[in-house]
Amino acid sequence: MLNRTTYILFFALLLFGFTAVAQESDTANDEPTKVRGTIISTTTNGPLVDVNIVNLNQVIGTITNDEGIFEIRAQVNDTLHLSFLGYKSVKVRVTNDWIKFGNTEIAMTESALALEEVVVNQLKLTGYLEVDMANVPIRSNNRFRISGLPNQGYEGGQTNVVNKVLGAIFNPADLLYNMFGKKPNEMRKLKKMKQDDEIRNQLASRFDREMLTVLLQVDKYDLDEIVSQCNYSRDFIRSANDLQMLDAISQCYEEYKVLNRNAERKRKSN
Repeated sequence: MLNRTTYILFFALLLFGFTAVAQESDTANDEPTKVRGTIISTTTNGPLVDVNIVNLNQVIGTITNDEGIFEIRAQVNDTLHLSFLGYKSVKVRVTNDWIKFGNTEIAMTESALALEEVVVNQLKLTGYLEVDMANVPIRSNNRFRISGLPNQGYEGGQTNVVNKVLGAIFNPADLLYNMFGKKPNEMRKLKKMKQDDEIRNQLASRFDREMLTVLLQVDKYDLDEIVSQCNYSRDFIRSANDLQMLDAISQCYEEYKVLNRNAERKRKSN
C-alpha cells in the first residue's frame, strides 16, 4: 500500500512539473520577440549613430545608439527599413536565425550623389515702398475653414482656392478614390504611424518623403498628388516636413472615409 501511494505521488509530481514547464513555454511564446543589430559604415567600419529603423509590418520605429546598436520588436519575415542621411537605404528581412542567435551586423554604404549648387539671392531694398513691396515674395499657404462644414480645412496657395473648395464640396469622393480606394491596407498604417512616437520624431526632421513612400507603398509623385488633391497648396508641399505631410494625408483620409460612407449609404437608399 505504501509503494502504491509513493508511485501515485511520484506521477502527480511529475505531471505537475510538465504542466509548469508547458505554462512557462506558453508564457515565453506570448512575449513579443525582438531583434538586435549593429549598423556600421562600409567606409569607416565604425558604428553609425541615429540611424532610422522602421519595422514596415508592425509600423514601429527606433534609432541606433552611440555604439550603432538598435533593438526593435519584430517577428519572422518582418521587413526592417534602415535609412541614414548620406547613405543608401537598406531593407532587411527578419529570419529565425537572427531572432535565435541575437546581434547581427549590418553594413550601410554611402550614397555617391553630387550636391546641386544652390544660389541664394539677397533681397535688395530700394527705399521706395511700392517697388520693395512688389519684390517681396509672397507665400500664401494659410488654411481656411468654411462655416457649416465641420472638420473641413482648405488651404489657399497659388491655385484658385474657390474652385478647389467648390470641387471638394460637390464631388469630394471622386477626387481621391484612385489614391485611397486602391490602397486601403497601406492607408490603414496612417493611424499606427501617428501613434508611434519614434516614427513621428523621425518624420519631423525629414523632408525627403522616403519613409512615407516606403510605408504607404506609393511613389513621391503620388504622395504630392494626394496632398494636392486634399486642397493643400504647392507652397505647403514644398516646405512641409514629412510629419506635416503625414498629418495632412491622415486628416484627408479620415475625411475621405466619412464622405465615402455617406456616398455608399445614398447609393443603397436609392
